[in-house]
Amino acid sequence: MHRSYTQLAKASLAIIMAAFSTASTAAEPALPQTIKLVVPFTTGGSNDIFARALSEQLGTKLGVTVIVDNKPGAGGVVGAAEVARAKPNGGTLLFSSNSFVTRAAVDTNLPFNHRTSFTPVAMVAQGALLLVVANHTNYKSTDDLIKEAAKKQVNYATAGIGSIAHLSTELMNSMAGIQMTHIPYKGISPALTDMVGGRVEALIATPASVGGALRANQVRPIAVTTSTPSPFYPELPPMARAIPGYSVDVWWGVLGPADMPAGIVDRLNKAISEVAQSPRMKEIFSKEAATPYTMSAKDFGVYMNQELDKWQKVAKERNIKLSD
Repeated sequence: MHRSYTQLAKASLAIIMAAFSTASTAAEPALPQTIKLVVPFTTGGSNDIFARALSEQLGTKLGVTVIVDNKPGAGGVVGAAEVARAKPNGGTLLFSSNSFVTRAAVDTNLPFNHRTSFTPVAMVAQGALLLVVANHTNYKSTDDLIKEAAKKQVNYATAGIGSIAHLSTELMNSMAGIQMTHIPYKGISPALTDMVGGRVEALIATPASVGGALRANQVRPIAVTTSTPSPFYPELPPMARAIPGYSVDVWWGVLGPADMPAGIVDRLNKAISEVAQSPRMKEIFSKEAATPYTMSAKDFGVYMNQELDKWQKVAKERNIKLSD
């Protein structure tokens, strides 16, 4: 009798636990079997490299297929617009970077609203930009550059109007009270060519984009844009030592269409954050002088709005806008 009661109790407990497990599984938000991760730029850049590495591990973790779809055009607008129009079921996501907000700061003629047309999902990585000067100059520090720019014309190069490098340098102009002259190029390669040739004195750029020139000692780095030293360039001081309060991070993250269900966003955020912290991703980030940087979807949204506010203010103060 006692044995029968014990067996019945165990059986009942097993049924309850199975039901609980089934309910928990059922409560987990469903994702499409195929997720398209849109990269709004061509292959080969940091956005593309990071997205492809992320997609491999993310698909395994979520039990779905994640494919990368490059949709370049209009400085990232073409790809972002496709995601803004997609169903908010987690099946179409955007992998982008600072350009997502810097473009919005200088272009008021966009097919979507950066604040309302997207759902922030997850921050992935963050890093520093480098302040680089030409070898023909005598600048050894940010202070040297500022003092010289206060006395005479100093030209700085960028890979285009409205880029993070452009706005970062104009922020420097504003905060340091100087007026370096902007020389925009169609890409970083011709900008570096002119720097080596002595036609421009300074530029701010991602470490990866100037890596070849640095290794060949064709140009000279003098500072990082982040408020603290970079683990990849510990010998370089932050620009904030010369310009108190100056701070610029380059970042990468994932967004989806507006109105994505909170459960799906949370599930994606958790999975992306775990993958970003994996040894493989850390190795890939390090090649771009970046480190994993994760936060909740809500905090990522707050962060992006702050970034947009920051760059819109710079664009307005410095009268930076794309031609109609």
